[in-house]
Amino acid sequence: MSDSRNVSAPLGVVALVVLLLAGFAVLPRIFKPKDAALVGQTAPDFTLDVVANEGALGQTGKIQLSELRGKPVLLDFWASWCTACRTETPLVNKLAQRYRDRGLVVIGVDTDEPEPQTFPWKVARGLAYPIVFDGGNAASAQYGVTSLPTLVLVSRSGTVLAVRIGVTDDAELDALVKQAL
Repeated sequence: MSDSRNVSAPLGVVALVVLLLAGFAVLPRIFKPKDAALVGQTAPDFTLDVVANEGALGQTGKIQLSELRGKPVLLDFWASWCTACRTETPLVNKLAQRYRDRGLVVIGVDTDEPEPQTFPWKVARGLAYPIVFDGGNAASAQYGVTSLPTLVLVSRSGTVLAVRIGVTDDAELDALVKQAL
């Protein structure tokens, strides 16, 4: 007597799950989010408290975006509960270190939380950039941030050059920053 059970059914379910996950990762790149409307516009100004890595820019206390005119700026909107943010942080940190001498300023924007969560994981990584706290999500709202992580690249003249939602790979980050330098 032969066993007529279908073993391909579980494989089909696994394949479907993999395809769905891949689709969710690609969709933000295919459909322009409302954040993309900022591209080509003057970056909204903000002043936020520095909550970690104060010495990274040689500034303490607060960072005002408009005071950084003349330098390209990469804003990294993240939250402590965001697993994808933890994946992207080492890539952003390498980028900050690689282009610091060419003028790139990277700022981590802790958002979507009731109080600053400069959790030990971020601090222990020896980040090359400061973290500011977006209490009340005012800066996030100005930038239309609806998903984390979100990266916003601002030119030397203060114009938004690019917005990326989700984990952005090293090669794409590198290409974006070279565009701003």
